[in-house]
Amino acid sequence: MPFQLHFGESDLLRCRFALSPLFETQEAVRTLSRPYRHGYHLPWLRRIREAAVTLDLEPLWLLMPDSGHNPDFICPPPIGPLATFEEEIAAVRAVDPEVARADMALALGDRPGGPESATGRRLLADPARAVRDLADLLERAWQTLIEPYWPRLRALLEADIAYHSRRLADSGLEQLLGEVSPRLSWNGSTLTVTGTRGDHQRVLGGQGLVLMPSVFVWPEVVGGHEEPWQPGLIYPARGIGGLWGESGDRTPETLARLLGRVRADVLCALDEPAGTSVLAHRLGLAPSSVSAHLSVLRGAGLLASRRYGHQVLYERTPLGIALTASD
Repeated sequence: MPFQLHFGESDLLRCRFALSPLFETQEAVRTLSRPYRHGYHLPWLRRIREAAVTLDLEPLWLLMPDSGHNPDFICPPPIGPLATFEEEIAAVRAVDPEVARADMALALGDRPGGPESATGRRLLADPARAVRDLADLLERAWQTLIEPYWPRLRALLEADIAYHSRRLADSGLEQLLGEVSPRLSWNGSTLTVTGTRGDHQRVLGGQGLVLMPSVFVWPEVVGGHEEPWQPGLIYPARGIGGLWGESGDRTPETLARLLGRVRADVLCALDEPAGTSVLAHRLGLAPSSVSAHLSVLRGAGLLASRRYGHQVLYERTPLGIALTASD
C-alpha cells in the first residue's frame, strides 16, 4: 500500500536526520513478533531470549497492527539528532492522556477485536494509567533488549547518517532518497513509499521531514507520525548484515600476520565508521589501546578520521579496504 508525502518548497529546507533509541526499542519489540525480520538478528535473538520472556509485551503488540495506524505518542519524532532514551521516554510520560487515548483508539481499530479485548478496554478506560504503564514497559524493554547493545547500534546508526549526509551534499535530496530504498520514488513534489503499513497521504505543510535509519525496521520503510507530530521516514540502516558478527571472525589470517592480530581486528571492525569507545566495546579492549592502534593505522594511510557530533569517527581508506578484502 502506498504512503505519499507531498513536499512544498519550505519543506526541503526542514529535512533533518536523527536517530532514536526509543524507536529502536519499539522496533525491537515489534521484531520479536515478526519472524520475517529475524534473518539478520538471530545472534541478538539468542542473546536476549531468556531475558525477553520476562517481559509482558502483549499491550505493545496489541497496538502494533500489521497494517494501519501505530500510536505516535509512544514513539514521537526525536527531539534532536542525539537524543537519549531518558529524554525521549520523559516526553512519552508527558503526553496528554486524551491525545494518547485517541491515538490508541485508532491503532486498536486497525487490530481485529482490539477495542473489545480485555487489554484494549483497559487501555482506553484509563488513558492516564495507560501512558504510565506503556512508558514503564518501554523502559523495561529498553533495559532488556537494547541498552546492553546500544553502543554497537548507535555506531551503526551514526555511520549511516554520516554516509547519507555526505550523499545529500553530493547529490541532493531527490537522489539521496532514491538510494535509501527501492521502495521510495519521486513524482514531481510527491514522495511515494510503497509497501508501508498504511495507505494515506500527508501534506508536509512546512514541517519538513525527519529521516531516521533503523537497525530493526528492515525490510520495511516506515512513513510515520500524524499531525501534530513532525512527519518521519524510517528506513533500514546500512551495514546491518555485519552488525552482530565478532570482529575476529572477519579478520583474514594473512592480515593478522602482517599487522598483528589486535591491530588487524581494529581495522576489520570498521565495516562502518565508528569511534574509539564503540570499537573498544565491540572488541573487548581498553579505549586507550584502541586509540593507539587507530593512530598507527591512520598514520599508515589505512584509516581516515572526521568529527561527527561529540565524537571522532574512523573509516577505512581505499588502501584499508583493499587490505581487509585480502584472503
